[in-house]
Amino acid sequence: SAVSYKYQYPHSNICQASTSLWTLTQAPSKPKPNTKASIVSPKSPEIPIPKLPPPHFTMTQNTTMTTPTNGTKTPNSTTTDDDTTPSPNYIAGAASTGDYGSNVTISTHPVLQHKISLLRSSSTKGAYFRSVLREITFHLGYEATKSLTTRPIPLTVPHGSEHVNCTGKTLVERIALVPIMRSGNGMVDAMLELVPKAGVHHIGMYKQNGIPVQYYNRLPRKCESDVAYILDPIMATAQTVRCLVSILKKWGVTKIHIITVVASRKGLAGLAKDHPDVHISVGEVDEDLSDKGDVIPGIGDAGDRLYATPAIDDEEDLMHPSKRKRSF
Repeated sequence: SAVSYKYQYPHSNICQASTSLWTLTQAPSKPKPNTKASIVSPKSPEIPIPKLPPPHFTMTQNTTMTTPTNGTKTPNSTTTDDDTTPSPNYIAGAASTGDYGSNVTISTHPVLQHKISLLRSSSTKGAYFRSVLREITFHLGYEATKSLTTRPIPLTVPHGSEHVNCTGKTLVERIALVPIMRSGNGMVDAMLELVPKAGVHHIGMYKQNGIPVQYYNRLPRKCESDVAYILDPIMATAQTVRCLVSILKKWGVTKIHIITVVASRKGLAGLAKDHPDVHISVGEVDEDLSDKGDVIPGIGDAGDRLYATPAIDDEEDLMHPSKRKRSF
């Protein structure tokens, strides 16, 4: 015999359909299903639910950690349910208003501060990083070269078919640009736009166990420069710059000027104290240094960001070295 059932679908309007549309043949060996009966089989063993131990600390409504039950103190900092420590928020240029001496110039130009923030950003990649560093160097170099002197020179100015005599000015000093490889190379082109006749003498230095080591030096044997501009985008502990200043003084240059985008308070103050005769032009000064001696927040590794050296896309990394078309 046929028994009609009215099927209920809680998530659809089909439940209002007529019972005549749904017919189910009842099996003679099975009783009519009882919806009120328990669905647990008598043969299924009962699995006891273990009781969890009480938490070691309690959480308030503002997610502030209170004192644990064991009596130890925990700092009242904002946390989440997974007990992760929030990242600290550093202020860029927090130490830019300090007094570092009369020979230290820290820019307060709003456009330059905007550009430095773009340079700091993690979203600024290689090509744009090089472009922004070039713009910043041009502005810093423009202010750093204001102490140069000039002498009068004769020239003519075209006016139609005539040429008017005029007395102009030209730079007196012989200029040397000394970039610290490799990050300082990104500042050379902008400085050469300002002083096209300047000589470029590369110095290569790296740190080993916190001690600067020179591995490359292209200074001429005889110093024929009146002023040297040291180019380095970042100045942390200033140990590398101190070594280079000593090298240039021994070389024989009479005036040294350092151009850097971001410096640390400790490094800048120490350099100005040890070499009060050296002029320094800085974009912004950050307050903190990491345990490794890096400026925080700084601009990251300027050399890696300039040339995108960590971003090597090796499409043949799963091939045997003997089968590769290229090697690194």
